[in-house]
Order: sequence, then C-alpha cells, then structure tokens
Amino acid sequence: MNITVYLGALKGNDKRLESAVKELGEFIGKSKNTLIYGGSKSGLMGLIAESTLNAGGKVIGIEPQFFIDEELQYDGLTQLIVTKDMSERKAKMIELGDAFIAFPGGTGTLEEISEVMSKVSLKQLNAPCILYNLNGYYNNLKDLLNNMIEMGLSTKERQKGIYFADSLEQIKDILKMQA
Repeated sequence: MNITVYLGALKGNDKRLESAVKELGEFIGKSKNTLIYGGSKSGLMGLIAESTLNAGGKVIGIEPQFFIDEELQYDGLTQLIVTKDMSERKAKMIELGDAFIAFPGGTGTLEEISEVMSKVSLKQLNAPCILYNLNGYYNNLKDLLNNMIEMGLSTKERQKGIYFADSLEQIKDILKMQA
C-alpha cells in the first residue's frame, strides 16, 4: 500500500511529535508499505523519511523544482519525483496514494489534506483520509466538520471515509479495514 503522509517541514515545539512521527515511519517501513511524502529533509518530513527507510521501507518523495533549487530534498530516497510546482506535486501525491494521513502540520498540510477530504466527500477518491489527531491537534477541525453537518452544509454520508485517529493503533485499524 502507498501511504501518503502530509506533515510539516518544521519540527514544532512539542517533542512528542518527533517520537510519534518516527513511530509512524517505522510502522510504514516494517509493514512493507511505501511512504509517499513531500520529499524534504527538513523537520518532521525528514524524520518520517529517515525512520521509514531505517525500518526497511520504500520512500517516494515528491518535491517541486523550487525546493530542489534550494537543496531541501532528502538524499537517499527510494525515488524522488520532481514537479514543476506545488499543484503538480499535490496531484502526484494523490495519484500515487492508496491511503492518506495528515500528521500535525502547518498551513500546507491543512491545504493538502483539505483537497483529499473534498475528493473523498465527493466520491472522486475511494481511500481513507486520516487526520492523526495526536494530543487533540485536529479537535477544532473535527468540530468544524460536525458543525457543517449540524448546519445542513454537509452530511455524515459525504464525510464517510474521513477519520480522526488519536493514536498509531487507531491508524493501523483504519488501514486494516481498507486492505
């Protein structure tokens, strides 16, 4: 399975993020799945690539040319795909993914997972969209999605396939349902 993970090029200021992202990468590698991610060596992105590779997994990085020009790519990936821009990068990450996980991240992570959420809710993508709600990180987004339903602007049926997982064990359970 190709697991696309969206996450930040910064490490954040909570050390629990580092250990959790390493655990996620180890799981992907040891389970013989392939990590699809943004290709950077920086922050949490670099940590998930390193931990997946160290666990024997394959890692495909997808990075726009302007990041390559700044030498931000992770060297030693199984494969590095260079795109012309961020739009092409997002499309390629979706095209290659069989499951999608948003680890806690910044605005780029939110933008990328929002597109996946939209495609899942419009039934244009039949894959799990998992928000890794580590330490309640995505609670406000969960509340917003529930509010959309309460306001009649979305439905439970439309949001089917969008999951909030509080732990790696919950992520594993969701992925098992898809296998």
